[in-house]
Amino acid sequence: IDTDPELAYAHAEAARRRAARLPITREAAGETAYAAGNFGTALNEFRALRRMTGRDDYLAAMADCERALGRYQGALRLVKEGLAKSPEVVTRIELRLVEAGIRSQTGQVDEALRLLKSEIEELGTRGTKLARARLRYGYADLLERTGDGEQAERWFDAVIRLDPDETTD
Repeated sequence: IDTDPELAYAHAEAARRRAARLPITREAAGETAYAAGNFGTALNEFRALRRMTGRDDYLAAMADCERALGRYQGALRLVKEGLAKSPEVVTRIELRLVEAGIRSQTGQVDEALRLLKSEIEELGTRGTKLARARLRYGYADLLERTGDGEQAERWFDAVIRLDPDETTD
């Protein structure tokens, strides 16, 4: 999936055609379609997986698929639904990153920055280092895109301290 997401999706799709009623095959098809940028397919697979398992594990990915398809209101509804369930910190961060992406894409850059900064302050040291690094990376990236290179550099430095293996790129 990391080196050739299209090939990974082709394999997952072959498995899904043979065993569509198994949640694991729907999960694999959804994750590989998402990695390959096939957001409509990924969303369908995540929805099927949710119906099959009754779990909300993929709400952030579902919201991101809606965002990528330009359906911002649907994406925001999924984010709101996910946050209302008081998710674990890692899931909460992913939902906030998607929400900030939606806000940024719809011209609400200040609101996106406010959301991410507020989440950083509220979470403090809760959550995994990688999740906290992803949140800070999102904030730094948005600062950089708005032209605030000095602040962006400060936050990228914070990412490096949390993620010395550079998993966040």
